[in-house]
Formats: sequence, C-alpha cells, structure tokens
Amino acid sequence: MNLAAGVEGSNPVLNISIFGLFVVITLVIVFRASRNTKTASDYYAAGRAFTGPQNGVAIAGDYLSAASFLGIAGAIAVYGYDGFLYSIGFLVAWLVALLLVAELLRNTGKFTMGDVLAFRMRQRPVRAAAATSTLAVSFFYLLAQMAGAGILVSLLLGISSNAGQAVVIAVVGVVMIIYVLVGGMKGTTWVQIIKAALLIAGAAVMTFWVLGRYGFNLSGLLQGAVDKVGKGGEKILGPGLKYGVSGTSKVDFLSLGLALVLGTAGLPHVLMRFYTVPTAKEARRSVVWAIGLIGLFYLFTLVLGYGAGALVGKDKIAKAPGGENSAAPLLAQALGGPVLLGFIAAVAFATILAVVAGLTITASASFAHDVYANVIKKGKVEDPNAEVKVARITALVIGAVAIVGGIFAKDQNVAFLVALAFAVAASANLPTILYSLFWKRFNTQGALWSIYGGLAVTIVLIIFSPAVSGTAKSMIKGADFHWFPLQNPGLVSIPVSFFLGWLGTVLSKEHNEKKYAEMEVRSLTGAGAEKAISH
Repeated sequence: MNLAAGVEGSNPVLNISIFGLFVVITLVIVFRASRNTKTASDYYAAGRAFTGPQNGVAIAGDYLSAASFLGIAGAIAVYGYDGFLYSIGFLVAWLVALLLVAELLRNTGKFTMGDVLAFRMRQRPVRAAAATSTLAVSFFYLLAQMAGAGILVSLLLGISSNAGQAVVIAVVGVVMIIYVLVGGMKGTTWVQIIKAALLIAGAAVMTFWVLGRYGFNLSGLLQGAVDKVGKGGEKILGPGLKYGVSGTSKVDFLSLGLALVLGTAGLPHVLMRFYTVPTAKEARRSVVWAIGLIGLFYLFTLVLGYGAGALVGKDKIAKAPGGENSAAPLLAQALGGPVLLGFIAAVAFATILAVVAGLTITASASFAHDVYANVIKKGKVEDPNAEVKVARITALVIGAVAIVGGIFAKDQNVAFLVALAFAVAASANLPTILYSLFWKRFNTQGALWSIYGGLAVTIVLIIFSPAVSGTAKSMIKGADFHWFPLQNPGLVSIPVSFFLGWLGTVLSKEHNEKKYAEMEVRSLTGAGAEKAISH
C-alpha cells in the first residue's frame, strides 16, 4: 500500500490511528447494545427505546454525510454564496419532514414505508414497490458514501494506488456490516449519536478557531476571503458564480433545490428513524432536535468555507487531491497542523461509516419485512427470528454490493450520486407518502404508477443528462448522448410522479373509504398504533 503524503504535511499513520481508535470504541458500544437485540422490533426499531433528543442527535448523524461536511465547505470556499445554497436546501427540507411526515408516519407505520402504504391498499404489490424504491435510493446513496471514502483515502491517507483505495473501501464496508449484523438499529443509532457529537464538536472548534483569527468579526473573515481571491474577489459574496452563468444553470439550481427540499422527507433511512421512538410526540421532538443541530452545523460550514477561502485559497484547494472536497481538511491543517487534520480525517471517515450503516439497515429491513415477510410469506412468518435472520443475510449482500460498487465508483462525481438519491426519493417516495396520508381517493394503482413511474422517469432523465455525458465534468468522459439539459431531473420528475399518482388513482375503481377514515384517525391521534406495532 503506497503511503505517500496525500495532503502536504499530513501524517497518514496518525490519521489511521485516530480512525482506528474511533472504530474500536464504537465496536465495543455496538457489542454492548446488541445484548438486548432479540425481536424484530429490537433489530429494526431499537425496541422504540430512544428518547426524542437522542433520536434527534442520531438523525443529525444519519443526515450529515461526508457530502455535507467536505462538499459544502468546499463549495462555499470556491463559489461563496452559491455554495451556501446547498446548506439552505438541505436544512429547509426538514420543515417538510416535520410538518407533513414525521408524526403521521410514526402513528401509521410499524418498521418501514411499506407499512404505511399497505395500511389501506393491496399488501403485496405496494410492499414490493416500496421495497424497490427503498433499495434504489439506498443503493445510490451508498455508492456516493463509498465513493466519498475512496476520495478521502487518497486525500487524507495518501493512498494513491487503486489497490490501496480498494482495500480501504473494503475495510469501511466490513466494519459497517459488523455494526449492522451485530448491533441492529440500536447499535447503529449509538454510532450515529457518537459520530454526530464528534462532527459537530470538530466543526465548532474549527469555526471558533477561524473566527478567532479575525477577532470574532465575521465581516473581517469575509473581507479576508475577498482579499485572498484578489481582483473581482467580491463576487464570492453574491449570487451567480455557479448558478448564474446561463439561463440553464438558473433552472438547474431550481431543479436541484426542489429535489433537495422534497427529497429528505422521502429518504428511507430518515423515515425509518421515526419508528425508533415510543410515541408520535417523541418523533416530533426528535425532528426539532435534528433541525437545531443540522442548522447549527450548516452555520459552521459558512465560516469553514469562507475560512478555507481566506486562509488556504481557492487555487491551492483546486490543485489538492479531491479538489473542492479538500477545503475542510486543508483548513484544519492550516489551523492546527497534523493533529487537527488527523482528527478531522477520522471524523470524516466516521461520518461515512455511520451513514452507510444507517442505509444498510434500512435497505435490509425493507427487504426482510416487506418482501420476505409480507410478499413471499404473505404475512405468515411462523418463526419470529426468521425475519431478522433474512435481514442480516440481506445486510451482508448489500454490504458486499456496496463495497464492489464503491470500488468502481471511487473516481465518480459524489455530488451527482447524492443528487440522484435525493431526486429518486423526492420523485418515487414522497408523492406516494403524501397521497396515502392526505388523499381519501388514493388507491393501489395510483401508488404503483407513482412509485414505478417516478423511479423510471428519474433514472432515464439522469442517464440522458449532462451529469452522465456531454461535458468535461460528466461521469462518462469523451461520450455525449445527453438530450435532457438539466443536471438534476427534480423539476420534471417530481411533478410527473405526482401526476402519475393522480392519473393511476382516477383510472382505477378501487376505493376503500373506511380504511382511509381509520388511517386518518390513527395518523392524527395515534389511536390503535401501539396495538398494531405490538403484533
């Protein structure tokens, strides 16, 4: 394994040691948490034993991925104001989750999104559709995190050879599989909580350190970033550097913003977190806590991004391995040398590890609970441990696929893969969830058209977009088969999915008003929810 210096002046041995220490501590906690994991409810929903604040911290840990930490800080360092728009989109999305989804889902579901849809529709087809879209979103998000691991490896550990990067991606995958197999949702949740605390603490230390360099004067920091750029530097304080170049780029930003704002409320690993608390009130509290922590973190990224621009400089960031993604690590090195860089490297790795563990348990739970227990076994699983065993086998398979996919995707555009996951979640999942909760007439055909149609339209538009081919930054270099002009399909795919859900519903005669009335009472009051959950 070639250990060259990735970031000049970094200490790969120190970085690996700090990361190893984090893994050892969290594995001990996972093994301790796993001693009480006996039933399906324990494995999927941590026995519903977490409080709202604990779950809120875990949600923040699940949501603040490497893309949030490295990607947004880098985007602000290079594009200024336009980079911060990502933070705003990711944060505003939580208001949709809080106001429309969190409490109602907790009252109507048991473990997965498929439970909510199957409540008032034909069980087998909608559960199969829900599992398909959950696996699709989880797979693209997993690829993004694994590709991020590959970038981090070359950047922070100086492992530049393909074989070396593949080994580290495999190590990340194996540790993640152990978390999920042994600890289930309870172990995974504790990993998320520790990681969120480390990430927010690390970002806070760097934020105050940067502000301290400028006498705790934000205006002074912004001026420093402008001065570092030189002539025309004031452009980083206003809109237009990234999304104002052309008319298409403005529409592209609108499309991306729509996918980010609506995608969060349809992300399966976020939705599943609402089932780990005992009541709907705690689900609501957990989202309020998550909004507070995530909002605080995104305020830190504003200082970190402009701080990297002022203290490191755009040119140095652009030339470093990983480009924009190197802004936060380079800033850590400029502030505190190899030790702070080592800590930030470990936190970034911990971030990837925690997010992939959350995604894997969600995908395996969806397959075991929706497909195995309710489609294949038609809801008649004699041995209660059989479902958990299937979930664990599925986690092994998903982990192996993620490792292989991550090795192939390590040179791909991480932001593209994350945006794809958000677009699929916003197009395939959210319309179906909202129609199920709020539209009396909605039925099985509408749900199937919305999920499968939204999934198909999103993937087709992305395949034929400039994100995949046709530009210097495309996924496939040297090819051009794009005809769809936007990088993100959200502006087209989300309305199309809502329309397909409506069309499928009105063209079908199926209508169960009594079931909807029961679901409405349960979603708003929680009456009967605990009884359903205990079965």
